[in-house]
Amino acid sequence: MSPPLPGPLAPLEPLLGHYGYWAVGAVVLVEDFGVPAPGETILLAAGVYAGAGRLNVVAVAVIAFAAAVAGDNIGYVIGRAGGRTLVDRWGRYVLLTPKRFATAERFFTRHGGKIVSVARFVEGLRQANGIIAGTTRMRWRRFLAFNAVGAALWVGLWTTLAYLAGSHITAVYDEIRRYQLYAVIAAALVVAGFTVRHLVRRRRER
Repeated sequence: MSPPLPGPLAPLEPLLGHYGYWAVGAVVLVEDFGVPAPGETILLAAGVYAGAGRLNVVAVAVIAFAAAVAGDNIGYVIGRAGGRTLVDRWGRYVLLTPKRFATAERFFTRHGGKIVSVARFVEGLRQANGIIAGTTRMRWRRFLAFNAVGAALWVGLWTTLAYLAGSHITAVYDEIRRYQLYAVIAAALVVAGFTVRHLVRRRRER
């Protein structure tokens, strides 16, 4: 019998109980190219199921990783092919308003490739990540590399926590979300520090 899912995860119980891995892959996939779907929530729910022996945690992680990378790449193609015009015309139907997109785009442009990895943990940026990369004409291979790193960290963190925390995952999740902004800022500063260090070394070598 499936374990009862705690708190806000409970509405996903029928979907996950009936479709299992397919539900994980489909929901994560569509969220990652802009559709407002509970990708992070279903990942947590699948982790709880895996901890109870209902699903295989490795399979959950692999499927979620593949879906996350594929979803962002679909978003990249959409942004690259349609550009800003497409977002302005149709974005509101998936809650990607021009104002919201402009804010995300400025943040993305300012921080470059490293934000592709960090954006995975930021609500709003996670869904628009690939589309923004496409509209700003970021090189696909560079985007793919940073996106894969971010997807691996995102899937690894939430799947592992849900697997270990079980029915207590909502309390753990709420606590982490409370300090998430500080963690994102700290991660960005660390990446920026390594970047500056690398540039300084290159300049000295010249």
